[in-house]
Amino acid sequence: MGRIAFVFSGQGDQFSGMGKELCEQYPAARAVFDACDGIRAGTSAQCFFGNDEELKDTRNTQPCLFAMELAAASVLEEAGIRPAAVAGFSLGEVVACAFSGIVDRETGFRLVCRRGELMQRAAEKQDTSMAAVVKLDGEKVKELCSKYSAVYPVNFNCPGQISVAGLSEQMADFSADVKLAGGRALPIKVKGGFHSPFMNEAAAEFAAELKNIDFKEGHLTLYSNKTAKPYGDNAAELLSEQICSPVLWEELVCNMIESGIDTFIEIGPGKTLTNMIKKINAEVRVYSVSDIASVLEEVAGC
Repeated sequence: MGRIAFVFSGQGDQFSGMGKELCEQYPAARAVFDACDGIRAGTSAQCFFGNDEELKDTRNTQPCLFAMELAAASVLEEAGIRPAAVAGFSLGEVVACAFSGIVDRETGFRLVCRRGELMQRAAEKQDTSMAAVVKLDGEKVKELCSKYSAVYPVNFNCPGQISVAGLSEQMADFSADVKLAGGRALPIKVKGGFHSPFMNEAAAEFAAELKNIDFKEGHLTLYSNKTAKPYGDNAAELLSEQICSPVLWEELVCNMIESGIDTFIEIGPGKTLTNMIKKINAEVRVYSVSDIASVLEEVAGC
């Protein structure tokens, strides 16, 4: 096994019951959920028993995913699986910050709770939604978006997949244009137009919150969604501006591979990042903690 990266997933893969088996099987996971419940009561219950509508509310999605992901990462860490670098997709970057030591884990959880509140509040001010455009390249998606006053390319995920955010009233026509161009626009399970100008106010308010945070150097290389490069001494700027800036995921993964990373472990409830990374580079090894027993067997023993 070569150099490992943990990549923490974002919103969209959440489901009722996520993390429940982790807690039942691994004390390290239970400790994380207990700590999160101590800060935000009911987080474990929402993960294990919340319905789909409840879990789609960003105020709930973000802290629940943070808890589940940090719990899974802690299980791997206890088993001796330690990454050389970390990254996270959207809210996953906050989990990566906490795991890397740039902020402590309790502070990271408090920040993600506040981030979720601010982003949900911004989302409620306008009727917006997101879709993943497949089978078209980035330049074509940008061209189609430019026809609309409030549709933006926001997540550059992998070859042939770019997410867009826009006013719901414009998204139907945009989706029709995508179809005419030979692509498909697939709705994403989120409530809001994230990583776009719709989130400018949330980003500004989050920046104010971050002024009071004592950021550390961290013990792992952490990559930024906004720049696709490692963090420097600008953590507050990167974390706040990330909210209203496109996620440069494909470029980020390519930069990690160029640095020597050859094994990626997706930390999250699904396999969205796993599938993206396979499309970016078919030569690297990719695992997902959605099957944590296999990760522990195949990676911990190497």
